[in-house]
Amino acid sequence: RLGSAAALTFSAPLPQGSGNLVLLELAGGNDGLSTVVPFADDAYQAARPKLAFGRDEVIVLDDYRGLNAKATGLHEAWDAGELAIVEGCGYPEPNRSHFKSMEIWHTGDLRGRDAGQGWVGRLSEAVWKEELDPNRMVHVGSDKPFSLTSDVHNAASFVLPAGYRWIDNEGPMGKVAHADEPADQPADEPEEAGTTLDALRRAYGDAAESSSEVRAAVAAYRPRVEYPQTDLGRALLTSAALLQGSTQSRILSVRLGGFDHHNDLRRRHDLCVAELGGALSAFRRDLAGTERGDATTLMAFSEFGRRLSENGSRGADHGVAGPMFVMGPRVRGGLYGEHPSLTDLDKGDLKHTTDFRRVYADVARGVFDVKPKAYLGKGYKKLGLLR
Repeated sequence: RLGSAAALTFSAPLPQGSGNLVLLELAGGNDGLSTVVPFADDAYQAARPKLAFGRDEVIVLDDYRGLNAKATGLHEAWDAGELAIVEGCGYPEPNRSHFKSMEIWHTGDLRGRDAGQGWVGRLSEAVWKEELDPNRMVHVGSDKPFSLTSDVHNAASFVLPAGYRWIDNEGPMGKVAHADEPADQPADEPEEAGTTLDALRRAYGDAAESSSEVRAAVAAYRPRVEYPQTDLGRALLTSAALLQGSTQSRILSVRLGGFDHHNDLRRRHDLCVAELGGALSAFRRDLAGTERGDATTLMAFSEFGRRLSENGSRGADHGVAGPMFVMGPRVRGGLYGEHPSLTDLDKGDLKHTTDFRRVYADVARGVFDVKPKAYLGKGYKKLGLLR
């Protein structure tokens, strides 16, 4: 049910100047050429006789490129000057395996998981040092990404199973109950302090308390707009609840899958972009004008783009470079980086023109005011994406 902003419940406000970050993974290899469309490029039209979009089929950004018409949320943010499109993102010696490439994106390191922690995990240590809070980083969905892995700051993962029911939504705590409550715990047994069992019980108690706080924040939230009833719509509604509520969550992670379009790309990709556009539109309008909403920046990425030429199944195979998107009130809207050449290719693939870690560094520096050396290393020049 919808409600007014006054119905939100808050704890103490975030410190002045603090920011929030929402990470949106477009899993499967988003076709950047069907998202930010170079409609005026003859090489694009020639390489994709069945898949190419014309000027009249896109939301025109300039004389060369346009947004997929289904990307409503991105278009609204662009018109408001709150969307940065960073073109040609990738990394040296690209890997076209979903798993290995996503490892690289999740760690910000060409070694992948061999590098140790995730890049967001390292970022959390640079920002919060030893100051622990189990709700500070939350992945909304299953399969928590490796990017949130940290030796110090454990990230929570929140999934709303069908077994949950919401009760007492009008109450001050937005009480939440589970349809299948576990049986009562056995009576405490005498045990020596510091045993493994004792540690496990403390860890379980901390996790249960954290889960309860997260569920209470979601139950108490009253969105100001209707969210689409899609997986991403529900995930971003949950993210808005955590950002606006009492948990003081600062980094949220969500995922939209289904972008591996080796066949029937145009129809299937449009469905994915429509889900993306509708959910982003609701999320942006819901947070607009609120203190924490104004401090929130969303960054969307994919593990790689698709090849320039369409295949025989009206799809496109794994490629390399693709666009990243950064959205929010603090974003300096516009085009960044350089669109890859569609004639100077590397074995049929677009060559990356912007190292994706420059975008990570620029966004994290703007949101949390920490230098990238601590979590990505040196050498990432500013793009100026955030005010």
